[in-house]
Amino acid sequence: MVAERRSQMQIYVDILRLIQRKGGVAKPTHILYGANLSHARLNKHLGLLLDRQFVMQDIRSGHMVYALTPRGSQFIREFKKIEELSEAFGIPM
Repeated sequence: MVAERRSQMQIYVDILRLIQRKGGVAKPTHILYGANLSHARLNKHLGLLLDRQFVMQDIRSGHMVYALTPRGSQFIREFKKIEELSEAFGIPM
């Protein structure tokens, strides 16, 4: 059985959901392992999420962290609606 590759969109949502599950704030290493990404791919995806203001960088207790913004939370909610619609019509994402 061959695993399907995640789309760019699914990777962004995975990162945002992971940060959300961590209470809205996560260290890069937690995101790296939780989203199953290489360091280079993580930086690429976090760069886009920062540019779109879905996450923001912060320093907490001397460590770099990424925090979910209200815009990122809204994106997660809207994406969930798309997933539900896709499932209702039997169309795989």
